[in-house]
Amino acid sequence: MKKKQVLNRTFFSVALLALILLSSCSKKWTLEEKEGYNVVKNEGGQTLGYSLQSGVTLLEDKGYAFKDLNRNAQLDKYEDWRLPFEERAQDLAAQMSIEQIAGLMLYSAHQSIPSRGGGPFGRATYNGKSFDESGAISSNLSDQQIKFLREDNLRHVLITTVESPVVAAKWNNNMQSFVEGIGLGIPGNNSSDPRHRTSADAEFNAGAGGTISMWPTSLGLAASFNPEVVKTFGDIASKEYRALGIATALSPQIDLATEPRWGRFNGTFGEDPQLDRDMARAYVDGFQTSEGSAEIAGGWGFTSVNAMVKHWPSGGPEEGGRDAHFAYGKYAVYPGNNLSDHLIPFTEGAFKLNGATGCASAVMPYYTISDKLDKVYNENVGNSYSTYLIKDLLRGEYGYEGVICTDWGITKDNPAINSFGTTSWGAEHLTVAERHYKIIMAGVDQFGGNNDKGPVIEAYDMGVEEFGEEFMRKRFEQSAVRLLRNIFRAGLFENPYLDVAETEKIVGNPEFMAAGYDAQLKSVVLLKNKDNTLPLKEKALVYVPKRFFPASTGMFGFGGSEAKWDYPVNLDIVKKYATITDNPAEADYALVYIESPDGGSGYSPDDVKAGGNGYVPITLQYKAYKAVDAREVSIAGGDPLEDFTNRSYKNKTVTATNTTDLDLVLDTKKAMGDKPVIVVVNVSKPMVFAEFEKAADGILVSFGVQGQAILDIISGKAEPMGLLPFQMPANMKTVEEQFEDVPRDMECHIDAEGNTYDFAYGMNWSGVINDERVKTYK
Repeated sequence: MKKKQVLNRTFFSVALLALILLSSCSKKWTLEEKEGYNVVKNEGGQTLGYSLQSGVTLLEDKGYAFKDLNRNAQLDKYEDWRLPFEERAQDLAAQMSIEQIAGLMLYSAHQSIPSRGGGPFGRATYNGKSFDESGAISSNLSDQQIKFLREDNLRHVLITTVESPVVAAKWNNNMQSFVEGIGLGIPGNNSSDPRHRTSADAEFNAGAGGTISMWPTSLGLAASFNPEVVKTFGDIASKEYRALGIATALSPQIDLATEPRWGRFNGTFGEDPQLDRDMARAYVDGFQTSEGSAEIAGGWGFTSVNAMVKHWPSGGPEEGGRDAHFAYGKYAVYPGNNLSDHLIPFTEGAFKLNGATGCASAVMPYYTISDKLDKVYNENVGNSYSTYLIKDLLRGEYGYEGVICTDWGITKDNPAINSFGTTSWGAEHLTVAERHYKIIMAGVDQFGGNNDKGPVIEAYDMGVEEFGEEFMRKRFEQSAVRLLRNIFRAGLFENPYLDVAETEKIVGNPEFMAAGYDAQLKSVVLLKNKDNTLPLKEKALVYVPKRFFPASTGMFGFGGSEAKWDYPVNLDIVKKYATITDNPAEADYALVYIESPDGGSGYSPDDVKAGGNGYVPITLQYKAYKAVDAREVSIAGGDPLEDFTNRSYKNKTVTATNTTDLDLVLDTKKAMGDKPVIVVVNVSKPMVFAEFEKAADGILVSFGVQGQAILDIISGKAEPMGLLPFQMPANMKTVEEQFEDVPRDMECHIDAEGNTYDFAYGMNWSGVINDERVKTYK
């Protein structure tokens, strides 16, 4: 009897154990079919997405579903969403061939969707034909995209223009399906330069959506002097980016804009290190942080966008303001011996976040040769080539372990001193493969604008020859882990696919559009308001003179226009705020819209033809400017294409291409007599106001906002609250005498009302603003 009881108990225990095991192994996931892909929802786990065409199947472990990305019928660590990002990245990196890692280290040249033409980024074809001839649909992959994804193992794609959010989402799904079905199933990590620009003549409607929400430029965000505004932008922009299939932002541009003539000043947060620091931190926190159900771990997740902060160690101190996209602007100089201020936005801002992600996940060095900063190896080379700036300073002293990606095209040969996009500064004597090798050994992980894995593999072979295969394999895996980690963090290995209907709901939705418009209002700076001219009185009669628009070739030769006289603002919108007249004699006010001076690039082929060295001033005023106070001898110089090193432009003359804007203000003042003239200046960099300030009763500065935002303020519907994020110089003499690397070192313009156009200056209807923002930063 006792033996029978023991057997019964044993049987019951085994049965109970089997029941428990069966229960623990029961299916814990559900499957939902979408258009072209399946969605798997794991109970209490991660949501998966996989293509119906890729050949990927599901694996089960303890009731949960996983994607068999390498199709080996077993659950690899990198496929296990329960494991930490780092462990998964290390497992996958160890499985990758050198050819696959080389492809991971590429970042594509600019890709438009669809690719309709040629231009500087190459001609795209579809089945060997142009897009228009091929019969392809807009979301198809081009022949070139298929090649670099399959043959070159490229997985990082830079997206420029898209036909629509829907097309972008469908293209993303097509691309992800393609790469999921080849190799180890590594998903694509799409990126974008900033894309939330406004359309000046668009009308804001709180109930209207759009292609994407519209915000002021980075200078405009800085003019709010409110990091929370920037964090809100980052949070919204990240959701829109992910709805477009973009998981990396090639931003923010946190170069400290200490050189007022620099052509990329407009993309910065201005010239103050502390303001730049706080804006950088808020921007990256907004972009990278996922919350709630979207979070996977450590603040990362399905709404996270990797932020690639740029440009280490700052592109701000360009000598004479010339830009390093061109050989004539290849040098950044430090006459004030002030590198420290330029590092603050990185080391104290983007690398020390308030949010859970902790640190910006990627960094892009600038093209420049940071002249004579390297006292260790004494190399004067482009920043990405510099062992001192990358390995010793960024990796070593500051312990940065994220991705470092070169700026675009820095390994290409440079054919001319004014050639765009071929920027191997300081390494012109090396072969393309040798340039790749030097960059890798300096500690950089990725090559911007390179679709070809060949030179990366050649660089690997050079390393094997010098250090042995074990060393070089370890070096490549180190970069692979960094790059893969960012893809894992964004949840792309789990579900890179987009629900097109959700994309339509998210991108440019009314809530996001309203937030962008509110930021535009907060960015406008009122500089002058003589006798409380503003806001406009009710039922005002307003004269809006036409502005001259010079002929333009457009960016990279696209979007050019012929010279014309036209209204600078949408008159249909103006009519909702005032009555318009074409007769200044009967007007109560004049509204004059102008742009800040376009003072040139600092280099002129015509000067070369005339026997000069090609170097000319960049002016911040409208009238002809002669550089009598410029340096006799430039701080930096020298290029394989030049037989001299002195790049001085002393005593040369240049005139802004839009000098007609100055004439417009002065002529309008004559026509209006004693009646008030309101000048609205769309500003891209500091400018000299002395030429027309006395002719204006009111002056407002905008940073790429909709015309309606200006009118809301002029009419009194909204109150101005923006502050200048940089100084406005009194004259060009102070511009020439300031140091390129030192912030806030110019004599500022003092207007007829006695107000100084200095950093953190701005007015509201009560007068000069002196609130907590001013006290904090000034």
